[in-house]
Amino acid sequence: MLGSIYIGLSGLNAFSKGLQTISNNVANLNTPGYKATSVRFTDLFSSGGGGISYSSGSSAGSGVAFAPPQIDFTQGDLRQSGGDLDLAIQGSGFLVLKDGERTAYARTGQFGVDKDGYISLLGTKYRLMVLDASNQPLALNIDDKRTSHPAATQKILFADNLSSTGTEHTLSNIAVYDSNGGKQVWKVRLQKVGAAAPGEWTVTVTDENDATVGTGTLKFIGSTVDPSTAKITVTSTPAGADPFTVELDFSSGVTSFSSGVTSTLRVKSSDGHGVGALASVTIDQDGKVRLAYTNEETETLGAVALADFRDPQQLTQLGNGLFESKSGGPERMLPSGTDGLGKLVSKQIEASNVNLSEEFGDLILIQRGFQASSQVVSVANDMIQQLFGIRGQG
Repeated sequence: MLGSIYIGLSGLNAFSKGLQTISNNVANLNTPGYKATSVRFTDLFSSGGGGISYSSGSSAGSGVAFAPPQIDFTQGDLRQSGGDLDLAIQGSGFLVLKDGERTAYARTGQFGVDKDGYISLLGTKYRLMVLDASNQPLALNIDDKRTSHPAATQKILFADNLSSTGTEHTLSNIAVYDSNGGKQVWKVRLQKVGAAAPGEWTVTVTDENDATVGTGTLKFIGSTVDPSTAKITVTSTPAGADPFTVELDFSSGVTSFSSGVTSTLRVKSSDGHGVGALASVTIDQDGKVRLAYTNEETETLGAVALADFRDPQQLTQLGNGLFESKSGGPERMLPSGTDGLGKLVSKQIEASNVNLSEEFGDLILIQRGFQASSQVVSVANDMIQQLFGIRGQG
């Protein structure tokens, strides 16, 4: 009967731990990235013993124990957030984070650029790992990327139609840049030569002071640009900067059809840019770090590393949505969306995956189990009291 008391006590102890697990799950119902922990029990048996209650060599139940809990890695809902570096994973995989020599893993997180220039989990020293050219994880520092260096303009590409019946067409406000990032505003004027040279136009480039930068000749054979005149080069020598040569390219998409006096000829694109300051750090749709600058230039760096575990149950929870591996590391690290891994999404946070209905159902079972175990202890105690009462009778 004393054994029955101990068995009942094992039930009280196990169900108390089960209640603690359920309480923790319910408390973290709205914790981003939280993964629910399952309530599991395991039976206890002893063999032999030779006591008066059991035959020698038989196995006897010794109660119940709270089994090592399992983490439920079911996908939680993805919710929109406001941070450019708020990250979540649609599908399998874990973000890789490092604080010194310690490595942690996360399904979601809010990140920002810290004072040292690293992308780190807010409120911690854990840095987000990015894959280098050889697919090795490293902490990305963007301090040396805070400025976009200037580049001199080298080509201006034109497109669309120059009216064959028109006599003049002007393109204004064309921005070009020198080697120091200094900006000039050019104007390109096209004037038809006349009947003596059909399909021929004089091209004059002037700066914002109406000073001539360069001239050239553009000729059409029918409605098509003569390849020998399709590219015109002009050279500018700005004060305090290196001379630079710009190619005016009419070779692709420029035509000359009759359309009255109206021409649709336009600047399709031009390269070169001034100095720019870092404006934003984001993660693009391919899971790569993307820098945007005030001069409208962008730069794409490495892909965020996603870790893939053969058995996620080898992970233990550290708190704050972080996990640690008990076996030394993941099976592999790859970019987003490759080889069966999930897809990294930005400006979203994964919500807790706690199922409140299941938790409340388990709560009822835990409560009834605790009541039943306490009743066993009470009955066993009454039987012992009964036994003690036999003394002195008769």
